[in-house]
Amino acid sequence: MEPTWLTVVAALSLGVAVICFLIILGDILAGHRQQMWIMNVVWPITALWSGPLGLYGYYKVGRLATKQKARRAKSRGKKPPSKQKPFWQSVAVGATHCGSGCSLGDLIAEWFVFFVPITLFGRHIFGTWVLDYGLAFLLGIAFQYFTIKPMRDLSTGAALVEAVKADTLSLTAWQIGMYGWMALVTFVIFGHELPKSSLTFWFMMQIAMILGFCTSYPVNWWLLRQGIKEKM
Repeated sequence: MEPTWLTVVAALSLGVAVICFLIILGDILAGHRQQMWIMNVVWPITALWSGPLGLYGYYKVGRLATKQKARRAKSRGKKPPSKQKPFWQSVAVGATHCGSGCSLGDLIAEWFVFFVPITLFGRHIFGTWVLDYGLAFLLGIAFQYFTIKPMRDLSTGAALVEAVKADTLSLTAWQIGMYGWMALVTFVIFGHELPKSSLTFWFMMQIAMILGFCTSYPVNWWLLRQGIKEKM
């Protein structure tokens, strides 16, 4: 039985995250479209796990990459504001870009196994992790593909190869942070798997995503420095 206070905290955290998601989505639909269309998906998804942090990041960094700002800068013969941000912010955007694919894959996988349980080594959590990783990988590659192809003007095959190179390490690092936390939650903190219908489970997943961002950040730093990933 989960303590009442934890359920209340979970409900507040998830509720605030949904509000942040809706604020970002509403702002994008109101006309502040990102220069790179895939980021119109990335920023709202980021808010689902990061809440106010994601909302702050969107208005601090994401709003620099709107089509209007890019056109305005071009008309003045200047670089777009998105190209002028500090390197650490570019790394953060790259990590959230990767994390959005992971988050979406995890969300789909967790609800899939709620209705169709998958067991590995006698544990549902291990079966879920395999499905999580597979879906996160496919979605992460898709997100990278729709970033790399227009930026480098590559063929479909070449863009897919570059997407795999850019996202595999980043995504794996993200999942390590996420799985590490969920393993601690399952086997140490609670001693059992939390039901996926509980608010506490999704609150723990929010924390897992934040830790995934932390473990993915240095990998994204290296990938950008090496030119394997594109700055966004």
